[in-house]
Amino acid sequence: MGALGTALFAISYSVGQIAPSVALDFSLVAAFIAGFYGGPKVGFISGLFVGILPGIMFGPLGMGGALGLIGLPIGKALSGMTAGLIAKAAKFGQTPRSSLLGIPASYLAYVPEAIFTYGYFILLSGPVAGPATFFVYILPKAMLEVTIISVIMAALMGNTGFNNFVRGHFTQMNPAKLA
Repeated sequence: MGALGTALFAISYSVGQIAPSVALDFSLVAAFIAGFYGGPKVGFISGLFVGILPGIMFGPLGMGGALGLIGLPIGKALSGMTAGLIAKAAKFGQTPRSSLLGIPASYLAYVPEAIFTYGYFILLSGPVAGPATFFVYILPKAMLEVTIISVIMAALMGNTGFNNFVRGHFTQMNPAKLA
């Protein structure tokens, strides 16, 4: 999932430039898949890996400095973990659910990352410029991304072939589920 998220980021970053150091980022698709299908731990770890390249590009190579390399992986890890907690609470995969639940579940999974990112921008830019940067640039871009990602997640959750493929891999990776 880390490799998938990195590839999704690289593609979206290269074609989704909005402004200097501001680009679309669809790497959360992989963190959400990991969380929704693998649980909170798998989602957290995958989110850490998914956040490395965005952390480099928006951190040391962007406007975020060294904090970006730390902050972005943590934020994405929070989203992956939250997706896993939501899936566990809603019993995704255990009881029949509408794939349309992937839309609100994706938005909810992003909330901890949004709160973390708000704090990150206050730390990075100060108590005045940080919230302004977050609410004017970061949050609208993130809401556009999460809107698109939530539709992708709903489509994936409704695809039987995808579900069988991914669940098979996560069951094989988790010895506790084999018992």
